[in-house]
Amino acid sequence: MARQGSLARAADVLAVSQPAMSKTLKELEDLLETRLFARSKAGLSLTEAGRAFLRYAGPSVQALREGVSSLRGGEYAAGLVRIGVLSTVESLLLPEVMRRLHQRHSALTVSVLTGPSAHLLSQLRVGDLDLVVGRMTESPEIHGLSFEHLYSESMTLVARPEHPLVVGPFTRDAVSDYPLVLPLAGTSIRKHADSLFIQCAIAPSQQRLETLSVALSRRYTLSSDALWIAPLDAVRLDLANGDLCELDLGLREPGGSVGISSNASLPLSLAAQWAVDVLREVGRAYHEGSYP
Repeated sequence: MARQGSLARAADVLAVSQPAMSKTLKELEDLLETRLFARSKAGLSLTEAGRAFLRYAGPSVQALREGVSSLRGGEYAAGLVRIGVLSTVESLLLPEVMRRLHQRHSALTVSVLTGPSAHLLSQLRVGDLDLVVGRMTESPEIHGLSFEHLYSESMTLVARPEHPLVVGPFTRDAVSDYPLVLPLAGTSIRKHADSLFIQCAIAPSQQRLETLSVALSRRYTLSSDALWIAPLDAVRLDLANGDLCELDLGLREPGGSVGISSNASLPLSLAAQWAVDVLREVGRAYHEGSYP
């Protein structure tokens, strides 16, 4: 009901009658001696007590699903792991993690969801994701969840090889003359981008593309005179291949800690543990410089 926003839709999804759903909700609220939902013409919305209870109810339901699945299929049957990833790790870290996982496990499905950290962590909290990978430590939604550091990621300023600031003289002041590609306002990675400009005493251009899409950022930068303030993960291969060039600002912004977020109240499935093991392995290789 919390996800569907109405008794009717929740009953339809669960294939039960609406009266039965309503009766079950009333019995639960009576048992807990509190109201979990506020009713209105627009539907149902969680009360403060309901939001607090959902934090524990979501993982509990998912744990039951895992238990039923293990009994039906056996411990080493085909597994499923659901991973939320920030866009900055999906192009370099995750493909290598996928390659190693599928190399070692012949019957494994990995379901990947991308999006902003707040959305991914909310899905992790209710048990709809097993793990979330990315820069999460500065997100307020991380409270109550576990975070394991893998490596630190810096920020860099890049442009196409034919850009006037690449082929000609480069000064920090000239950066303001060109369109700028930035992460979305309010995200943790944007804070690091803003910090880099402050440290360099650069006034950002008023012409901006704000997005979390690495594909859009790359394509726009390659096809225009835009400058992209990017996490090094997202452009490392482009720099190595010569498709993009780094503009030396004379310093690097640390960029934050990349790691694995999990829900400590929900035991990891076997498939999720496989994913954690490989994420640690690739993260260690990344930190040591042996990958990519």
